[in-house]
Formats: sequence, structure tokens, C-alpha cells
Amino acid sequence: MSDTTGQQASGQQPTPPGRAPKEPERPGGGILMGRPFGVPIYVTPTWFLIAALITWLFGNQLDGVLPELGYTRYLVAFSFAVAFYASVLVHELAHTLVALRYKLGVRRIQLQFFGGVSEIEKEAETPGREFWLAFVGPLLSLVLGGICWGLTETVRLATVPGVLLAGLTVSNLVVAAFNLLPGLPLDGGRMLRAVVWGITKRPMSGTLAAARAGRVLAIVVLFGLPVFAASRGGGPRSAGDSLLDATLAAVLAVVIWNGAGNAVRNARLKEALPTLTVRGLTRRAVSVAADTPLAEALRQAREAQAGAVVVADGHGEPIALVKEAAVLQVPEHRRPWVAAGALARSLEPGLRLAADLDGEELLAALRTTPASEYLVLEADGSVYGVLAVADVERRLSAALTRR
Repeated sequence: MSDTTGQQASGQQPTPPGRAPKEPERPGGGILMGRPFGVPIYVTPTWFLIAALITWLFGNQLDGVLPELGYTRYLVAFSFAVAFYASVLVHELAHTLVALRYKLGVRRIQLQFFGGVSEIEKEAETPGREFWLAFVGPLLSLVLGGICWGLTETVRLATVPGVLLAGLTVSNLVVAAFNLLPGLPLDGGRMLRAVVWGITKRPMSGTLAAARAGRVLAIVVLFGLPVFAASRGGGPRSAGDSLLDATLAAVLAVVIWNGAGNAVRNARLKEALPTLTVRGLTRRAVSVAADTPLAEALRQAREAQAGAVVVADGHGEPIALVKEAAVLQVPEHRRPWVAAGALARSLEPGLRLAADLDGEELLAALRTTPASEYLVLEADGSVYGVLAVADVERRLSAALTRR
């Protein structure tokens, strides 16, 4: 299974603005395997689980085809697992090359339990480019399947090369067919999104249609895959095989269902970003001295209809921001005896924001220096107010949960 993801798409959740950003090239526990075309490739620990499963299942099948191998069949089966994921990597590199050709940027490629993921930083600008970006992966899998099928004509099937080539032929064709299914987060879902986007001229309409198709596909996989597996071949299946089929179907269904939902949430976030402006979210602020009692500072704020308090020095220059969370922890009867400065955070360079910031630039600035409040300044250096991250998160939450 393969999946291409955008910076605001993929199954990728945007980093909450009040938290430190994750290192872009260090997925948890991933092993760096190389950097073709400058894009880091990681193998996650879950790959070893699926490699072991493939080795066990394929090795058991080899016992009936090439019994003379003995336990060596598991080494052959492991070779197949590695070759299969090499094919998956080629699939992902196809997405990567097209993304780089369109100057979309690729953060990394991950090989994991259910295939690979290409983390593409930006979305395609047109439905045509979106369609081609999604289609090129399954296309390369079809080509690889065809090449392996052609090579099977040069060897005997009842040999190790013949078995490996036959297995790679089937697996690449299955990968291509599965990824062409029309539902997010699969490549076929992105192709469907591109088609609906092209017809309606609205990217969100395409995302919603492909996400709904993905949810339907998840239900079909959940119930249909075990039935399909049970109908293959003759003879009854063991309870262990049936349990494995049901477990695989359930995990696949969850991955597809969640991926479809994440695609919608990220698309809504992208729609909301242009309306995310510092000026529209900034609270009015009052300035007080550091030794001003908290109760007095809050009284001044209420009188000025302000939602934030700034601590200023003797020259009236802001030096710190009173933290709202700290204020709420001080009981009412203690506020006359607590200085406002004791609840403030000193103004570091990253805690000053330009009043004209918006969208992705605003989120990037918040991630650079995580805090609960930021001082907002006009171009001439005058204080415009205070931006509370809680207000940004509420605006984003409203956009992500909108039906």
C-alpha cells in the first residue's frame, strides 16, 4: 500500500502552534537508509514486523512448491520481502520525482508496515498535476509487475528465481490495483479528488468526495477482505488463517478510515489558514509595572476592556507578558498580594510578532518559539496587543470540526 501526503494532508496532523515542532528528518525510531535525490528514506520498526510476517507466510508456501529447500526457504522468503519493499520504494520514488519536478518539495519517504509514504510538503496547484502526482506511483508498480512477468518467461517457475519473480509479479500488480481504489488516502482517492476538483473547480469538494469514498472503501475492506480470502481455493481454512485475515482487514480498514478523516481535517485547515491573521486574533493589552498587584492589573484590564496584561519597565517599554494560565491559578483572595511581574514571562526575541503576520507564516513563527502569549508590534515598534495561542487553537479547532 502506498500513500502520498502533503504538508497539510496525509494522514499528517499539523503541529499544534503552542508546541515545539518535530525534527523533520527524525521519525520516531526510523533507520535512515539513504538520500536519493536529496530525500531521506527511513525504514520504521513496523517494517520488520511485516517483513517477518511475509517471511513466515511465503516460507510456508514455498514448502509445498520447493520442498527440497528445507529451512532455507525462509531465507528465500526474506529475500522476497526485501525485494517487495524495494518495489514499494520505486513506487514512492516515482511520487517523489514528480513532486520535485513540480517544485512541491518532499520531506522524506518512510517504509513501514503497510507500504510506503511520501511526505510531500505542498499540494499540487492544479487538478491535472494532482492527478499525475497520484497516478505515477501505481503506474510504476504496473510497469514493475510487467517486467517481472516478462522475466518469468526466461526461467522455470519451479525454481527459486521463478518463484521470486512470480511472487513479485503478483505483489506489484496487487499494490497497483489496491492503490488505484478510489478513496483517500490511497492514490486512487487522490486521483478521484483531482477529477472532482477539476469538474467543480473547488479543491475542498474533491477532498470531501474522495474522503467519503475512502470511508466506504474502509467498510468494504473490513467485511469484504475476509470473505474474499475464505472464498479462494478449495478446502476449509484453519481458524488461525481466518483470524489473520480478519485482523489484517481490521487494521487496513482503520488505516483507510483514519486517513480519509485526516485528509478532510487538513484540507479544512488549509482553507482556514488565509483567515488566520494576527490582527484578527490579537487581544487589547494594558501595561503595568512589575510590582503592580495582580488584582489592580486585572481591574485596569477590565476597565480598558483588555484581555491581556503587559509588564513594562520604568520607561514604559514592554519587558514581560503576564501568563493567563498563571493568573487563573491564583485564588481571588490572593490576587491583591501577588505582583503581576511574578506571573510574567520575560520577552525573548521570538515572543515578538509582527501585526501583519498571517496563515502559514504565523504558524511557523509560533512553532519557532513555543509560548502561551506573544507581544504583537506594529511596523514602527509600537505595541498593538497580545496574541494568545489559546485563541489561535480555538480558531483552528472550529475550522477542523466544521461539518
